[in-house]
Amino acid sequence: MSAPGQDNAVDTRHDRFVTLQGHILQQQQHHPEATGTFSWILSALSISAKIIAAHVRRARLDDVLGSVGSENVQGEQQQKLDVIANEILLHTLGGREGVAIVASEENEEPVIIKRDPRGEQKYCVLFDPLDGSSNLDVCGAVGTIFSILRQDRRSPAVEDSLLQPGSRQIAAGYVLYGPSTVFALTIGRGVDLFVLDPAYGAFMRVEQRVRIPEASKSYSLNEGNRQTFPAGYQRYLDWAQSETYSSRYAGAMVADVHRILLKGGVFMYPPTTKAPNGKLRLMYEANPMAFLVEQAGGKALAAPGQRILDVQPSDIHQRTPVILGSPVEVDHVVRHLA
Repeated sequence: MSAPGQDNAVDTRHDRFVTLQGHILQQQQHHPEATGTFSWILSALSISAKIIAAHVRRARLDDVLGSVGSENVQGEQQQKLDVIANEILLHTLGGREGVAIVASEENEEPVIIKRDPRGEQKYCVLFDPLDGSSNLDVCGAVGTIFSILRQDRRSPAVEDSLLQPGSRQIAAGYVLYGPSTVFALTIGRGVDLFVLDPAYGAFMRVEQRVRIPEASKSYSLNEGNRQTFPAGYQRYLDWAQSETYSSRYAGAMVADVHRILLKGGVFMYPPTTKAPNGKLRLMYEANPMAFLVEQAGGKALAAPGQRILDVQPSDIHQRTPVILGSPVEVDHVVRHLA
């Protein structure tokens, strides 16, 4: 029986008990032709996230902080947990039948390539295993970013299937390892959030169809590089500070985008003198985050008039500038870049 004055209220208490696996099965009902292959890939990502979360929590106790003393393909120092997270994802995804290609930001070439003579539908999974890993030594937030594409069977080589614009992604998401472990997911029907409940060992759905606030007076970027930004970005920062905007920067894209998803604002990684094409990777970071942000009602641009999801990649490690977040705030940046 409804409480007085709540005759039209909808009882949503049961939503608290929907797991990520249950959510995936619910979404599968919209696709009667589904075979379950795609669901198994999302399951592998969920399992990987739980294992990585456990390693992150025990990083100091297990002495897996710091650098391994080698560089990845990007020329960046690899952290011990970078390597561990990468191996976990490669192992869990590599065992899934529906995976044609697995590509990691940490590896120069796609690591797993499966050729299927039967011509069945396969998927390509790309990921950044541990975004913001330099935060680990100071107990800062880190995360995993992933993107899923359908294999393009018209491509002469299996690995060429990776070079698709972000608009062709069928799913994307991130896992934030912070005070709680949050799994954000879109399969093209909005953005849903899940939190890992350590009591049950399952990701529980906590919010559906997340919407980014239209505007919020905050920005996120590394102002330490300000003097090397193009003039338009410097004009924007002068304007934003005169308008009493707040600066919020966590040093991990996952953490910054998660805050913007919930609170609004704009995240930027401009080109610099040292990195004229930008620093973030199109395939592993920009595309999946742009897909999430657009699905939540935001905007994601590489430059004025250039939607990130429309960029045609020419290399799996291609870099790009990034401007994404609340629609009004992205427009403010573009206005100063014009």
